[in-house]
Amino acid sequence: MIDAPPPARAPSRPPEREWLVDALLVLMVVIWGANYSVIKRAFDEVPPQPFNAIRIFIASAVYLTAIQWARRRARTGRVSSVFYSPHPLTTSDRWQLAWLGLVGHSLYQFWFVVGVNATSGSNAALIIGATPVVVALLSAVLGHERIGPFHWAGAAVSGLGIYFVVGRGASFGGPSFRGDLLIMVSVVCWACYTLGAMRLIARHSPLYVTGMTMTIGGVPYALVMLPQVLAVHWSAVSWWTICALVLSALLALNVAYLIWYMGVQKIGAARTSIFSNVVPITAMTVAALWLGESVPAAKIIGAASVLAGVLLTRVGRSIVAVPAEE
Repeated sequence: MIDAPPPARAPSRPPEREWLVDALLVLMVVIWGANYSVIKRAFDEVPPQPFNAIRIFIASAVYLTAIQWARRRARTGRVSSVFYSPHPLTTSDRWQLAWLGLVGHSLYQFWFVVGVNATSGSNAALIIGATPVVVALLSAVLGHERIGPFHWAGAAVSGLGIYFVVGRGASFGGPSFRGDLLIMVSVVCWACYTLGAMRLIARHSPLYVTGMTMTIGGVPYALVMLPQVLAVHWSAVSWWTICALVLSALLALNVAYLIWYMGVQKIGAARTSIFSNVVPITAMTVAALWLGESVPAAKIIGAASVLAGVLLTRVGRSIVAVPAEE
């Protein structure tokens, strides 16, 4: 076997492009944060698993349509690398797509929904707030990114902020222990999904990787949940909930997922994942404005801490480029 050459440092990118990526990641945060309140209202009429199965099916259909559009567009004109890449699929690529679909969609979606249903919202949000640390640790171990002291400091400051936002009063163990454990499993699934696709998106577009993994993992999930879907009395479901289901699919699963992997492709997994720390803040703000939930001073302090942590991660960052071919 021929030894692979040492990984090269990623080429520098124009600052304005990095700010554009950051702006899109902020949009992703707003979508995912608002999605909590949307689905919370929708769950009053439709149980979590059928709701999730339908929105995954819708999102998969949209992705497949978009992939075909990108292919046709590439024949007649230039298409961004976010939407299309001419590299052919290898056998290794196909296996990676399969296991990423299983881990990042089938297992992640199942454990996340079951876990949230079995524990408190504070516990779930606090555990999910650890996602950037898990991604950074795995990324450093795999040699994808060199995580500097400022990034670790940013993760720690953000983690402290998450505690102030949702963690005070959260108690681990007891009746919620099973749900806490399942949320932890879902965080590991998401971290593996994010990092496992880095080599794929070095060769293929984020649209293709996200769409195919969601279809491969999400459609079987939806089929398994089909009996629960059919058991729902859809004629009694309000139009508001139907619209919420469709918008949750299009925005939270299509737009936000695509932005997430575009971020992983452009600025690395560790820095992209730190934006997930801002999601609970957005969720808190939307819930306060829409659902009338209170926002004590401790949560405001926590929000400022999380944002400060995100800014710290922009300092002293070093990425190792993932080779496109083995």
